Amino acid sequence: MKKHLTWLIAISIIILLVCSSLKHALFESTAFDLGIFDQAVYLISQGQSPVSSFLGFHILGDHAALILYPLALLYKIYPHVSWLLAVQAISLSLGALPTWYLARHAGLGEKQATTMAIVYLLYPLVFNINLFDFHPEVIALPSILGAILAARLGNGWWFGLALILILSCKEILSLTVAAMGFWLLVFEKKRLFGAMALFAGIAWFIIATQVIVPSFGTGEPSGLNCYNFLGDSVLEVATNLLLKPGIVLSQIFTLPNLEYLFQLLWPVIWGLSSKHLTPLVPAIPALALNLISDCQSHKDLSYQYPIPILPFLLLAVITTFAAGKESVKTRKGIILWSLVAFLALAKFGRFASTSHYLATLDTWQGTKEAVALVKTKGSVLTSDKIAPHLTHRPVVKLATSGSESIDLSQFEYVLLNMRHPWTDTPDTVITLVQRLEEMPQFQLKYRRDDVVLYQQH
Repeated sequence: MKKHLTWLIAISIIILLVCSSLKHALFESTAFDLGIFDQAVYLISQGQSPVSSFLGFHILGDHAALILYPLALLYKIYPHVSWLLAVQAISLSLGALPTWYLARHAGLGEKQATTMAIVYLLYPLVFNINLFDFHPEVIALPSILGAILAARLGNGWWFGLALILILSCKEILSLTVAAMGFWLLVFEKKRLFGAMALFAGIAWFIIATQVIVPSFGTGEPSGLNCYNFLGDSVLEVATNLLLKPGIVLSQIFTLPNLEYLFQLLWPVIWGLSSKHLTPLVPAIPALALNLISDCQSHKDLSYQYPIPILPFLLLAVITTFAAGKESVKTRKGIILWSLVAFLALAKFGRFASTSHYLATLDTWQGTKEAVALVKTKGSVLTSDKIAPHLTHRPVVKLATSGSESIDLSQFEYVLLNMRHPWTDTPDTVITLVQRLEEMPQFQLKYRRDDVVLYQQH
């Protein structure tokens, strides 16, 4: 049966990597976030300070993602964005391994454990987040499952390593780690492991949000703007969460949140029982933050925000499954349910849609040839979807709305797609091209299918 699991994981890695690589090759990746992380990891690998030209500050000022430093070792071998896509595909697929072992430890048979691994791999978030550029917290997904397994097996070394990996991915995951510590302490009676996680989570949250992020960034973690109704700082938001329950409750009971909960639960609702929900305790911080958020992206399985919820959702299903309380009893029925949920919520249809990944196919050849003509590591001004192909340099900036009057002399290259600009930038692109035509130091180096490349000489 382990051989079958190995094949499942291998096939998943291949499918995920092919899909994300194809999306990138079609110029459908974006500066936010693949371009940000690719540039940061590249600069680290070159011994340069990873100051993001998109964000305007050091990458640690974003989410204190220390994991980017060991990832840069891969770029030492060969600097290419495919490393990030491969790490993501491998991490997401490897989550099936601790899921299988957790199921076996809970008393499920090998076939049932393999069924749980399939349930994990078919959970729509796994496929969708693989398509959403790159995010370090995908590494935390198998690490959280691994931490739970290590705690249940009593392996302190593996548990500690898993905690380090989780916390190094994103500062907000410290809340999940702390909640996991509380759960291990109170519900699992794993006092040592619970204390380790609770202390590590609280300590890292304070260090990351009050020391690292302010020291390297603009003062507060990225994404805090989604909670502006609660305050302008981490401490203010935390305080108001406790002192103003009325505001919080008004944010929770909304139609978008109901839809979000449906998306989260439907793929595994067959395996949830009211008597076996305590494994969901560690998911409360992430779920609460998503529900009260002002940003719609926090309430969608197309984005990374539900990642800390999934491991504990699976654990609740395993607990119910082991108790024989699942509503779908047959292995085929469970797999069919998961497959239907995947077909309904996974975003594979974007590869066949002219409104998504095929939207700019008519300028693909011109864009590819223009990118190939950017020979030096000089600064570049370009569009959001071209930027991830040009991030192996210190300066890449975006031709966004409001950049009509940007100082063009600071760039060696300006590469624009006039036919397919951002939805809010068609006038910006026209203005920039008009300015470039009037600047004698810029030469039109390439033009095809409304894709233009200007170089300063």
